[in-house]
Amino acid sequence: MSSYLSVIFPTVAIFLIGLFYMYYIRAVSPREGTTEWIGRTMERPRFTMSFRLHKMERRDVLPVLIITLVSAFLGFFRLGDTVAPQSFHRFKSDQKTVTITLDETREIGKFYYYTGLWIGSYTLEFSEDGHLWIEPPPSEGQQRVMNQPHGDLFKWREASISGLPIAARYIRITASSAPLELGEIAVFTADGALLSADKLSCPEAPALLDEQSLVPDAPTYLNSMYFDEIYHGRTAYEYLNGIKPYESTHPPLGKAIISVGIALFGMTPFGWRFMGTLFGVLMIPILYILIKNMFGKTRVAVCATLLFAFDFMRFTQTRIATIDTYGVFFILLSYLFMYRYATQDEDVPFRKTLPPLALSGLFFGIGCASKWVVVYAGFGLLALYLITQIRRILYYHRNEMPGLGGYIVKTLVFSVIFYILVPAAIYCLSYIPYAYGYGYRLEFGMLRNKNFYRMIWDNQTYMFRYHSRLVDTHPYSSNWYQWIVDGRPILYYSRLLNGGTVKSAFAAFGNPALWWGGFAAIVAMAVHFIRRRDGKALFILIGYLSQLLPWIIIPRIVFIYHYFPSTLFLTLAMAYVFNTIFERGYGRYRRAVYGYTAATILLFIMFYPVLTGEPAPVFYTTYFLRWFPGAWPF
Repeated sequence: MSSYLSVIFPTVAIFLIGLFYMYYIRAVSPREGTTEWIGRTMERPRFTMSFRLHKMERRDVLPVLIITLVSAFLGFFRLGDTVAPQSFHRFKSDQKTVTITLDETREIGKFYYYTGLWIGSYTLEFSEDGHLWIEPPPSEGQQRVMNQPHGDLFKWREASISGLPIAARYIRITASSAPLELGEIAVFTADGALLSADKLSCPEAPALLDEQSLVPDAPTYLNSMYFDEIYHGRTAYEYLNGIKPYESTHPPLGKAIISVGIALFGMTPFGWRFMGTLFGVLMIPILYILIKNMFGKTRVAVCATLLFAFDFMRFTQTRIATIDTYGVFFILLSYLFMYRYATQDEDVPFRKTLPPLALSGLFFGIGCASKWVVVYAGFGLLALYLITQIRRILYYHRNEMPGLGGYIVKTLVFSVIFYILVPAAIYCLSYIPYAYGYGYRLEFGMLRNKNFYRMIWDNQTYMFRYHSRLVDTHPYSSNWYQWIVDGRPILYYSRLLNGGTVKSAFAAFGNPALWWGGFAAIVAMAVHFIRRRDGKALFILIGYLSQLLPWIIIPRIVFIYHYFPSTLFLTLAMAYVFNTIFERGYGRYRRAVYGYTAATILLFIMFYPVLTGEPAPVFYTTYFLRWFPGAWPF
């Protein structure tokens, strides 16, 4: 049965997508013998990028508001615990040991601890009289009883103790190095009961026992860090506290944005994930505006935006404290304003070209300060910018208009300001929280200190070396062609429950309706540009290729979440297809768009457990959701 189920679902999905595109081909093809058919065979259309900019209307407010609010509810629902230990005991070089005293000798059955900053381990000892101490060995397969590696910071962990239960009244914890922070400890008796705070004392480290009400039933993704949160969420916390940042392989701004959520809600799972989820939600109305600007139809904007809102990658990737979200967010904004710039009429006054050009450059600069992947978007922006300048130069020549030299000079001057000087300033300013960890201060002339800029330059060379040499293997790494077919998700979390019959897991991958259908739409964009010289199709195609092509030649290890920016252009390509059907189709052709949108939402509902970690029967995740056995890991 399982083998049939693993084949039937993707087969049905591919069939339905193929059927949809059969409708599309019929809708877009002129009937033989018609005036349109004769015109296409006799004359190639003239290329243009000058399109009417369709503005938002009153009727757009309600649908975009509903989609955004639903996405916000789904995004923030069970995002993570809003509470976590906030006080930490810091082990110092002259004080590496603390002793916890129980109210009486008890049988210890389990021991939890909540890790803080810095890497090390602890020696855990037990005693009944305070004189004779026993250090139990670690459980089989473990090197230490209490470990605090870089991958397990700000996490609840269970000590790997062999030979439990152990009778003890005193528990001694000794740090292997200093500094080392521990947030809270939890002692459980042999029958699984948590010892309350009034039964424990530790005068030299009260922070270890002051938040016992926060001890969870078990460590999960809801109360602990996972995946690259251990880098970005941790570094955001270090920014807030003026500590030398651990993660320095990406520009600082993305982590600085994460720190805003921590400042608002504390160093909690909800706090370090809040800003990413917020930016993920804000992508939705911005994309809606872009689609509306391009095609002018509310129903096209609604259907295409729903595809993006219910894409698995957008949903999962924005709910973790990593910096990819911010790069995609600012790529979207920079292309929104580049579209407004590139599609202006050739005779538009120069002063009206400046606002969209300036905003595109501004958001490009902010994006580059968040993650270097935005630089790839810059190649697409540059291509669209050059096409726009060529169009206007040809317009000047064709109409024998004076002032071409002045236009070119002014445009180049402002372009340098908007796309080089402003981004460079933003990039340098983003290093302010980074520099605080190295002792620099604004009040002491940080921005006038040449060492500040030398530090920035040194970090750029370090980042380049790091990424150019990152060729390690990883069980969930993938190749660019696997992204197109959604072939290799990256598993972020997995835990078996109820004796192995229930699984809590989630992964980053794409909704097949958007990723498979969207790639077919990208192919259609290439066809439309070649055959019909369609400027909108070229805009979408350039945006998509600028995000995908660099990953084909880059030798470093890559993952499916690197395809996240491309999903913006998959959505725009689907919007183009939807718009064509609404313009040229009728009856069942238009109903096909609504059916496709509904199928996207149904797939999201179907896969919801492996997008959020909600417990689901192993039978369901294995036989209904693992469409590619051996490749889809949940």
